[in-house]
Amino acid sequence: MKAIQLSPAQLTLLESFAHMQTQEEADELSRVIRDYYARKLDEELEKLWEDGTLNQQKLDELSGQHLRTPYKE
Repeated sequence: MKAIQLSPAQLTLLESFAHMQTQEEADELSRVIRDYYARKLDEELEKLWEDGTLNQQKLDELSGQHLRTPYKE
């Protein structure tokens, strides 16, 4: 079995969760992390919108596409 080395960010998160006393604290930290990534995504989407890479026409085109991987029968 191959050993996996954790990144500094992963270690920091594990240490943070290790100090949690309740599930509510863990849930709150999870919300903070989700909010952080949601904010980063919004920032990137705003950049794409401002530079013209993304616009309403492209969004409309994407909304009609079926992007799911087909299941094998």
